[in-house]
Amino acid sequence: MATESGTATGSDKVKRGALLGAVFLMATSAIGPGFITQTTEFTVQLGAAFAFAILISILVDIAVQLNVWRVIGVSGLRAQDLGNRVLPGLGYVIAALVVFGGLVFNVGNIAGTSLGLDALFGLEVKIGGGISALVAIGIFLSRRAGVAMDRVVVALGVLMIGMTVYATIVSGPPVGEALRQSVLPEDIDFLAITTLIGGTVGGYITYAGAHRLVDAGITGPERVARVSRGSVGALLLTGVMRWVLFLAILGVIAGGYVLGEANPTADAFQHAGGEVGLRLFGIILWAAGITSVIGASYTSVSFLVTFTPAFQRRRNWLVVGFVLVSGVLFLILNQAPTTLLVLAGALNGLILPVGFGVLLWVALRRGDLLGGYRYPRWLLAIGVAAWLLTVYLGANSLGGIADLWN
Repeated sequence: MATESGTATGSDKVKRGALLGAVFLMATSAIGPGFITQTTEFTVQLGAAFAFAILISILVDIAVQLNVWRVIGVSGLRAQDLGNRVLPGLGYVIAALVVFGGLVFNVGNIAGTSLGLDALFGLEVKIGGGISALVAIGIFLSRRAGVAMDRVVVALGVLMIGMTVYATIVSGPPVGEALRQSVLPEDIDFLAITTLIGGTVGGYITYAGAHRLVDAGITGPERVARVSRGSVGALLLTGVMRWVLFLAILGVIAGGYVLGEANPTADAFQHAGGEVGLRLFGIILWAAGITSVIGASYTSVSFLVTFTPAFQRRRNWLVVGFVLVSGVLFLILNQAPTTLLVLAGALNGLILPVGFGVLLWVALRRGDLLGGYRYPRWLLAIGVAAWLLTVYLGANSLGGIADLWN
């Protein structure tokens, strides 16, 4: 990724744009096609009780991202570099896990774009996925890839959120029942919670915004306020999007409509808004998919570039290669797109405790890596609580993940 910032070359305007890009990179990665598909699948199964899983995912997201952005932003080091400082070789393990999870998730992201283009234009899924992969490659081949990426994810993120809010209003969901069951659920599904956490804050998504801060040079103890504002902004965006999407689907389900199996989310939007609703869904899902392809590819490669100068020099080509491999796997795998998206979220939910645990250890024991910054105890406490919960949820979901693949 060609640099567009830093102490020598960056301007305040570029840094503001990069910070906004980091906010939307995290937010759009967290509300990608995986979350959209997962939300539909589990809302059909659990109804309003799924509100509890969404609330838990938001609370975990807050605890995780506030800590991740703070540790990486203050230290100026990416997660894998912090891992190697804590224990030599640990950073390579973290990188391997995240890159593997990112690849699985990216196949699901491309699957999501194919479902979006199917709803929008009626394209066959393999063709739609291939076209979307080429679009992502074109962005990273541009001369100023970093700026292009920031602008694309911001524009598509705004479009996606606006259209989903409209769909929610049209579907007329039972908001009161959803609020009640968010704290008093009639059914608790561990796999649903783990999958949702994995699809919104697991794997590469954990680091998407924070690693963008490092590339933009927005790091150091003196920039804590700016880093904190960015993390809060990203969390607000993701929280709002999760609730409005869930309510849009719930409004259709609560009315007694039975969704089709091939593309259930498209079916829900079409029932709520007719042909206009179907086209809106196509735009929403494609926008969510392509921004997540960008986020997964960019962030996964960011775990490799610090290991050798050769990778750093060829960063854009590594990202392009990552997209290509993801696209090829999508074309040759026979799993349904919806299954890939749910499976990817569940796998990333298992990866989350490893890298996040390292960052919490840095906050607790390695103040030398934070430039003498005094880490807030309250922030560390909620981070540890979230980490323990992710370990518990991951262990409880192992059987469900095996069932998904079979």
